[in-house]
Amino acid sequence: MPPVRLLPSAIVEMFAQVSETGKLTLADRYGLLAALLDESITEEERQMVDRLLYALRKGRVQIVNELSTLM
Repeated sequence: MPPVRLLPSAIVEMFAQVSETGKLTLADRYGLLAALLDESITEEERQMVDRLLYALRKGRVQIVNELSTLM
């Protein structure tokens, strides 16, 4: 199985989009999974992932079954 690789700035863009919409889409969830499996992300990116998970746990972000919030 090939290693999981994130696109450059993917976490930053995901963080901004989820912060703006308050929704975590299916694509975002796969992005978070890839980020957690990628051992080369920066400390700043790791903190963004942690903040998204915290907001989700506190109910500030909701999980939606949409592929993307962009139309």
